[in-house]
Amino acid sequence: MNLQKLKNASLDELRVRAAQRVAAFSERRGWSALVKLPTDEALAALLHAEPTRATHELLDDFRSRQTPRFFDSFVNPETTVAAFKSRWPKTVQQLVDKADRLCEGKFDLLGYKNLGFGDPIEWHFEPITGKRIPLLHWSKVDYLDAELVGDKKIIWELNRHQYFVTLGQAYWLTGDERYAHIFTEHLGEWMKANPPKLGINWASSLEVAFRSMSWLWAFYFFKSSSSLTAETFKHACKFLYLSARHLESYLSTYFSPNTHLTGEALGLFFLGTVLPEFKEAARWQDLGSRILIEQLPTHVRSDGVYFEQSSYYHRYTTDFYLHFLLLSRANNFALPSPVEDSLVKLLDHLMYITRPDGTTPLFGDDDGGRLAMLDHRAADDFRGTLAVGSVVFNRGDYKFVADEAAETLLWLLGVEGLSHFDSLAAAQPAETSKAFFDGGYFVMRDGWTHESNYLLFDCGPHGSLNCGHAHADALSFDLAANGQTVLVDAGTYTYTGSKELRNWFRSSHAHNALTVDGESSSVPNGPFSWRTKARCSLQRWISEERFDFVSGQHDGFMRLPASVILTREILFLKRDYWIIRDLLGSSNQHQLDIRFHFDSQPDVQSTLDIQCFGAGQWIEEEAFVSHCYGHKEPARAIRFSARLRGSGDVITFLLPRTAGTGWKVTEIDAEGGRAFEVSAGKTRDLVMISGAKQATWLWIRFSGDQVEEVVTLPEKRSVSNEELAALREIVGVYVRH
Repeated sequence: MNLQKLKNASLDELRVRAAQRVAAFSERRGWSALVKLPTDEALAALLHAEPTRATHELLDDFRSRQTPRFFDSFVNPETTVAAFKSRWPKTVQQLVDKADRLCEGKFDLLGYKNLGFGDPIEWHFEPITGKRIPLLHWSKVDYLDAELVGDKKIIWELNRHQYFVTLGQAYWLTGDERYAHIFTEHLGEWMKANPPKLGINWASSLEVAFRSMSWLWAFYFFKSSSSLTAETFKHACKFLYLSARHLESYLSTYFSPNTHLTGEALGLFFLGTVLPEFKEAARWQDLGSRILIEQLPTHVRSDGVYFEQSSYYHRYTTDFYLHFLLLSRANNFALPSPVEDSLVKLLDHLMYITRPDGTTPLFGDDDGGRLAMLDHRAADDFRGTLAVGSVVFNRGDYKFVADEAAETLLWLLGVEGLSHFDSLAAAQPAETSKAFFDGGYFVMRDGWTHESNYLLFDCGPHGSLNCGHAHADALSFDLAANGQTVLVDAGTYTYTGSKELRNWFRSSHAHNALTVDGESSSVPNGPFSWRTKARCSLQRWISEERFDFVSGQHDGFMRLPASVILTREILFLKRDYWIIRDLLGSSNQHQLDIRFHFDSQPDVQSTLDIQCFGAGQWIEEEAFVSHCYGHKEPARAIRFSARLRGSGDVITFLLPRTAGTGWKVTEIDAEGGRAFEVSAGKTRDLVMISGAKQATWLWIRFSGDQVEEVVTLPEKRSVSNEELAALREIVGVYVRH
C-alpha cells in the first residue's frame, strides 16, 4: 500500500488491512492454528454432532440428510438425467467426450484447448510458458509477475476444479464409475500437493471461494458413488473448513471490492448453507449474505449496468446473485427486495445488449471464466443466464431473447424449471432501442429478428475504483448489419501473459474508436490501472420509431500539448443505415484516426459498406479479435486517417448490404455545412449537416420529386405536414438538379 493510499485510507480500511497483514505474518511464522489441517479430534470439536460419531459418519449423514437443499436438479437425479437425454441428445455425447479427455489429462481452459499438466497433475504448473511456481506461503507469491508465474489465470482456472462438474454430469448420464474415480483421485492429489496456505492456489481469496463451490457441487454429483470414501470426504471437509476461515480472514474488502469480494461472499454463503454441520456455518452464511446485499447499490448502477463497465463481469455478477437467490429460496431464507430488483435490472441490461445473432459484445475485460460450468456455450453467449432469469422472474421477453432452453436451466431449476420455461409465452422486449444513462450504453436497434440491424454505443464512465477491468473505449461502438455481427471490440486475450498484448487489446487502437496523433484516449499504468482516464459526457439521446440519434464527447485528449475535445454523433435511420459525424475541436492541426475492427468470422466485411468523407486516406492494419480469454484470431481492421484543424470533421456512412441493393453516397457542395446524396435503386436521400459544435441535421427521403420523409435534429424530432411546404423550398434546388 503506497503512501498516498495510506493517507486516503479510512480507519476501517487501516484496521482491516493491518489485521490481514498480522494474520499472514502469523501464518508465515507457523503461529497460526490455521496453517495445519484439523486433526480428527479437532474436527469433531468443530461440528455439532457428538464427538463419537462426528467424523466417522460425516459422509453417511451427508448422503442421507434431506436438508439443507441444494439446487433443484438434485431433488430427483433420475428425472433430471431423463430430461437432459431427451432435450439434448447430441450434447450427451459431447459432454461424455469432454469427460473422457479430462480422464486422459486433457483440459479445455478459457480459450485454450487440450492443455496438459502432467501425470499426475502438477497443480502449480503453467503449461504455456512452462513455469513452475514455488510452494511459498501464499502472501509471498507475486502472481502478477509473468516472469515468475507465466499467466496465473491458466493455473487458477485448472485449480478452480470446475471440471469436476463435467465429470459429475458424465457420471450421472452414463453411470460410469470411472468419472467418480478420476474426481476422487484428483481431489486427493490436490489436497496432498496444496498444503494449507502454501502456494499460488491460496493466494487469491476468490480462487479459494470458486474451488470451494466446485467441491460442493461435486459432492452432490458423486455422493452415491463408492469412489467417494468416508476418509476422502472427511479430509475434504477439513480443507473446506480452512477455506471458509481463509475467506473470512482475507476478504477483498479494500483490496479488490468488485467481483472478487462478491464471489468470496458467495463462497462463504455456499459453505455456510451447505455445511451446517460446522458450528461456525451460521456465521459464514450470515457474513456472505450480508456482503452480497451491502454491495448491491455499489456494484449495480440504477439502470442495471455493472459498475466496472465490463459485460463479462456483468454476467458474472448476474450469475452470482441468481445462485444466491436460488439457494436462498431452496432453504427458505428471506432476502430483502433489492436483491430481486437489482437482479431484474442486471438481466434487463443483458437482454437489451444481446446482438441479433445471440452473442454479447465483450466490452471491458473478458475474464473467460464462469461461476459454474453447467453448459458449454461460447464465452460470448450469455443467453443461458437469460433463460434461467425467464423462469425465476416469469419473463417472456427474457425467454424470447434466450431463444431456447439451456442446460444451465435444468441443472439449477430442475425438471419443473424446464417445464416452466416451455410453458412460458415468449414476447418481444417492450423496446427496441434502449438507453442506459448511468452506465452510458446506448442500444440502437430496428427490430428483434435474427436479421435486424444493431449498434451499441459507449459513452459512459471509464470504470470504477482503479478501473482495473476498463478499456480505452470511449465513444466506441459495436455493430451488427442484417443480423450478422460485423464491427467488434477486439476483446481482452490476456491480463498478465504479455504486457504488450495486454496494452494493445485495451487501447483505443483495438476498438471502433478514435485516436488523435496516434494516442489512446486513456493510458494504462500496469495491467490493472491507468495513468490517464478519458471522461465521457452525453450530449443528446433521441429515440423515435424511425430513427435514433446519440451525441457524446470525451476529454481524453485534453492532456495533449494542443488540447483536443472529440465529439461523436450517430444518426441511425432504422431499416436503412447509420451516419456518424466525428468532430475534432482544437486550435492546432492533428491527425484523427477512425478505426473499424471487423469480426474474425469469414466474409463479414461483405455485409457492410463503409464510406468516409474528409481530407484523409484509408490504411489497412494488422489486428486480432479475442472471443475468449487466452485465444486470439487474426482479423481485418481498417482506419481512416485525416489531418484536421479547428472544428474539422469526418462523416462516415455505415451501409448494410442487402440482396440487389448497393448504396451510393456522393458529397454535394454546401455552404455553412456539408451535404450528401445517398441513393440505392429508386431510393434517394438528402443529408445536410450544418454548423460546428452543435450541428443541425436534416435528412430527407424523396419519392421522385416529392418529399416522402423528413428528420431534423436536434431542434425538432418530427416535421408536420404543414412544414413540408417550407422544406420543399429549402431543397428545391436539389430536387430540380
